[in-house]
Amino acid sequence: MQGLYAVYRKELGHYFVSPVAYVVVGIFVLFCAFVFNYDVQAAVLQSTQAQMQGMGGPMDLSGEVMQGFFMFLATMLLFVTPMLTMGIYAEERKRGTMELLMTSPITEIQIVFGKYFAAFTMFISMLIPTLVPVLFLYFTSDPRLPARIILAGYLGALLVGGSLLALGTFISSLTENQLIAAVLTFAVFLIIWIIDIIGSPTGNSATVRGYFSIVRHFQDFARGVIDTSSLIYFGSLIVFFVFLTVRSVDSMRWRRA
Repeated sequence: MQGLYAVYRKELGHYFVSPVAYVVVGIFVLFCAFVFNYDVQAAVLQSTQAQMQGMGGPMDLSGEVMQGFFMFLATMLLFVTPMLTMGIYAEERKRGTMELLMTSPITEIQIVFGKYFAAFTMFISMLIPTLVPVLFLYFTSDPRLPARIILAGYLGALLVGGSLLALGTFISSLTENQLIAAVLTFAVFLIIWIIDIIGSPTGNSATVRGYFSIVRHFQDFARGVIDTSSLIYFGSLIVFFVFLTVRSVDSMRWRRA
């Protein structure tokens, strides 16, 4: 555990001293705040127009705002996550500092989990500021927004982020070039994101593509529904790519031996 914590502390320190991390977090929070404000104004305008036209029936405006916000938040992860993971291994391999890790009394599992937990901690720190407008809507909306929608939405965001971080760290372990790692990570993310709209919209292949689509699974969380199959899907992605990263790091040690 000491080795894992040492790697975790070292990697987390790199994030908080890097200006790139602050720029990424700042842009992410700024865009989320802008879209949230836009969604709220659009919902208010929609409600006002409905009342003026005599269609003042019950409308779940706060639920629609939150669903749209969570879908945008998940979309932003496509662009943000590659920036968080591109240098986890690629930069160390380029500078030669990976040699120190390979010759230190630390196992591959400790290295991989230490780096992964550091990236996940950074990701959580990005999500925390987005709670401010969400909690404001929760306490000011009437009727009050169900708490399960907020909890499910953020749980889905954590699972999506955790899955993409696991994939991104694996790709970063395969190359010494950060730009290549970022581009490859984004390309694979995009394929998984739109896989359900590739090919025929019907048939068995469409069902299979739908299961492997991140969007399909995250939509349930954005609506406040926690599906067991979605939990298994995201959990499997995380375990699978973390395992591949361990094997990739292990191969580095064998090549140097």
